[in-house]
Amino acid sequence: MNTLEFKSNSAPTVGIELELALVDAETMALSNSIQRVLTAVPDEFSESIKPELMQSYVEINTGVCQTIDQAEQDLTTKLLCVEQIADQLDLRLYWSATHPFSLWDDQKVTPSERYEGLIELLQDMARQLVCFGLHVHVGVDSGDKAVMICDRIMRHLPMLLALSCNSPWWENRVTGLQSHRAKIMEGLPTAGLPPLMRNWSEYVWLVTHLVETGFMNTIREIWWDVRPHHNFGTVEVRMCDMPGNLEDSLAIAALIQCLVVALSDDIDRGTYQHDCHPMMV
Repeated sequence: MNTLEFKSNSAPTVGIELELALVDAETMALSNSIQRVLTAVPDEFSESIKPELMQSYVEINTGVCQTIDQAEQDLTTKLLCVEQIADQLDLRLYWSATHPFSLWDDQKVTPSERYEGLIELLQDMARQLVCFGLHVHVGVDSGDKAVMICDRIMRHLPMLLALSCNSPWWENRVTGLQSHRAKIMEGLPTAGLPPLMRNWSEYVWLVTHLVETGFMNTIREIWWDVRPHHNFGTVEVRMCDMPGNLEDSLAIAALIQCLVVALSDDIDRGTYQHDCHPMMV
């Protein structure tokens, strides 16, 4: 991993990941039905409609898109596919970041070596991850720049959470928080705000040591609110709750794309801005 390479992008491409709950059409309770849904997904969408940690939600991803309009067309097609499958199974897609009354202890882990290893490592901290987010990737041209953008975009994360917050409830009660999901994610040792880093080499050094010391199993277990993604050549913003509809999700994704482009331009011009202390974010 010491030679981890960043796959650079020459354009600020955009990719969007939606995490949507699967609920019973009659009771509206979470339903551990992902395997039934995936069985009916056509091969052309098999890489874009995927399972997640728990069997009660589905991940729907775009391909690499040049514009938000293209991402909208991509997601609209895939959402229609999943909605039709869900309807045949007496299920519905639920747009929120937590469920109002279903209990985390009733949700089943998706059978896979990765997820079972994650449960073994994190125990109940992982089992409680019955929450759903919006993740947005924006292409950048170097690993060094991706790390610098992650540092500089932190000052905007509270705004992005405020725009998306959609999880005021948890297990039959109102929590008093607009985003309870944010507090759930804080319980994970590799979630929350990223550490301040100077360049790509420092990032590679850090994640290499986290894996080698057994602190996490793979680099995929970096769940910071914003992170560089070496395989995609992107900055991935993971702060947002799952909004209540596609329109809001696209609007937030467009804002994130604009922020990344603006920060990239600042870096190219050598414009220096004092970054917020993480305690202020």
